[in-house]
Amino acid sequence: MVVTPILQFGTSRFLQAHADLFVSEARENGQKAGPITVVQSSDDPARRARLEALEKGFPVRIEGISDREPVQETVQVTSVKRALSTAIDWSEVTRVFVDETEIVLSNTGDTGFEPSEADTGRQFDQSMSYPAKLKLLLQSRFAASKCGIQIMPMELIIDNGHVLRDRVLELAQNDSDAFRTYLQRDVVWVNSLVDRIVSQPLRPAGAVAEPYALWAIEDQPGLKLPCSHPSVQVVPSLAQIEALKLFVLNLGHTVLADHWLQSRGCKGTKVREMMAEPKTRHHLEQVYQLEVRPAFSAAGIAQEFDDYVQTTFERFENPFLDHRIADIAQNHNQKIERRIKAMLDFAIEHNDRSPKPVLTGIVGRQTRDAS
Repeated sequence: MVVTPILQFGTSRFLQAHADLFVSEARENGQKAGPITVVQSSDDPARRARLEALEKGFPVRIEGISDREPVQETVQVTSVKRALSTAIDWSEVTRVFVDETEIVLSNTGDTGFEPSEADTGRQFDQSMSYPAKLKLLLQSRFAASKCGIQIMPMELIIDNGHVLRDRVLELAQNDSDAFRTYLQRDVVWVNSLVDRIVSQPLRPAGAVAEPYALWAIEDQPGLKLPCSHPSVQVVPSLAQIEALKLFVLNLGHTVLADHWLQSRGCKGTKVREMMAEPKTRHHLEQVYQLEVRPAFSAAGIAQEFDDYVQTTFERFENPFLDHRIADIAQNHNQKIERRIKAMLDFAIEHNDRSPKPVLTGIVGRQTRDAS
């Protein structure tokens, strides 16, 4: 029987072209990395075919520009050896978590950490949020007297490991002191940040992605890497990388999505097509230079900001990627909160109080629409 030290919650095309690909390439290079059990945490029946296809291996097409040279290659990913669904395989998910797992990865989307009414239940309920399901799994591992485990969320949330830890502890507030101590002492909660534009899925499984990729992992005692890979970096702090990623690349995507939504653009519009429109490109350039740059200048990292903006425009203009604005516009309100409102907070924290009419306008409109 195959033993899978890595348990991954989420089946998205991003994970296929990121963590799954990195572990696969590490294994090809002789590392003892993985393999992976993938878990579908939603009950979306449309994803069942993808889940079944993951175990058989799947292609990832890498397309774009790297070092000013075009890159077009296909990599076969073979790191996934088992695929399960919490909706129908909960007992097996629990067994794997208790008996095999050393590292837990997750990317449950923009709403994965949001509370559900079912979260306070003592028994498994498919409608539970990911943190509530994770708490039940950790309780099973604790009850089996198994050693600690490493939790590595990949959701685009600042301090994602600490946020997930705090949510699980909140859900465990009525549990035993021994279990709560286990959560804090024996479980390693890792902050990380991921970056790669994955523009489209392949059927039944696989994805198309740009050459650029990053998995930045914040160092801490007891840290265990899922694999060694050129795109995996251990850093003393994620603060600067997080600010650049969230408030430049991700914010830029959300500004473009908001512009597209307000202008009621065509459903098939792609990022590179918007970048080819002089007015739209100028609009984004102005947001970066007049509204975002002052915050990074106040934080003392203006040069890093300038370099990252240049790289970001190159990525947005990738001629090979069909990155649809409609996909980016999904969960738009949550993205405004985490990218634009958070950037405004970042600016205030660094004593930048310069006018930001476009960004404050987007946040204000979201607030009015929600009321």
